[in-house]
Amino acid sequence: MADVKIQPVAGTQNRVVVKAAEAETKSAGGIIIPDSAKEKPQRGTVISVSAVDDKGNSPVVKTGDTVLYGKYAGTEVQLDGQDYLIMRESDIFAIL
Repeated sequence: MADVKIQPVAGTQNRVVVKAAEAETKSAGGIIIPDSAKEKPQRGTVISVSAVDDKGNSPVVKTGDTVLYGKYAGTEVQLDGQDYLIMRESDIFAIL
């Protein structure tokens, strides 16, 4: 995992920085999927989490966790040529 210097600010809810997993390039049957048909991944690795929200709640997820999140969750940002998502912790459905 890269050493990323980005720390989300909590505010009213804990925030999480996630690096999305790569989109699938082949189907289960071995068919190569073209770039135009690839779906946005809904899985990623937590890169950074906010410390505590305004209510004093600590985040449930931690750096290095692999998580599942909603299809349209978060805001896409680019830092040092890498794409990341900054999302609310409540947008995360599960820790794998």
